[in-house]
Amino acid sequence: MEESEEREELSEVEEEHHVKRSKTKNIFVKKRAKKSFTCTQCGKSLTTKPGLERHMRIHTGEKPFTCDQCGNSFTTKQSLKFHMRIHTGEKPFTCDQCSKTFLCASDLKKHLRVHTKEKPYSCSVCGKSFSLRQSLHEHEKIHTGVREYMCFECEKTFISANCLKLHQRIHTGEKPYKCPHCDQRFSRSSSLKTHERIHSNSRPSPPVNRTMLN
Repeated sequence: MEESEEREELSEVEEEHHVKRSKTKNIFVKKRAKKSFTCTQCGKSLTTKPGLERHMRIHTGEKPFTCDQCGNSFTTKQSLKFHMRIHTGEKPFTCDQCSKTFLCASDLKKHLRVHTKEKPYSCSVCGKSFSLRQSLHEHEKIHTGVREYMCFECEKTFISANCLKLHQRIHTGEKPYKCPHCDQRFSRSSSLKTHERIHSNSRPSPPVNRTMLN
């Protein structure tokens, strides 16, 4: 009798386990079945038809959402919404450390690394770490020797677009950084900061002449 009851209990446990496995399998199958919209251009799978339609604009180049302020066009309504903040000045994301504001959450996330000192992107060659992925990519070109940005004025090459932009000011004479205390202008922000020490009387102290102390 006891043996019979024990078998029945074991049978119930096995049946319950089988039902759970079946449910899990069905959920998994349903999840897989959701990704039923596939891009014919690159093979990427999307969960919804509108999602596929938005994705296809990458291939077609279609940009149906246009800014009524400047005429720039965008592939998605969300991208246009972000862009409009440039015109409205809206910066809804605020840093709780320094109160600096940002256009989007991703910019705030990057900024927070200034406070946390987090540098999640490391160079596989020398181990140097960076807070931004883009900074790592530019650094890696030092090792690879890739200098894909060329100045059309003098044919000098650079590892990043920003380095090229700074260099081109030699040819254009552009000096976008103006001293708030006088009329001097500079091509680099670092040059302006160095200059401002003249006005703030915070120039670095000259080296001590030790021969005069002896």
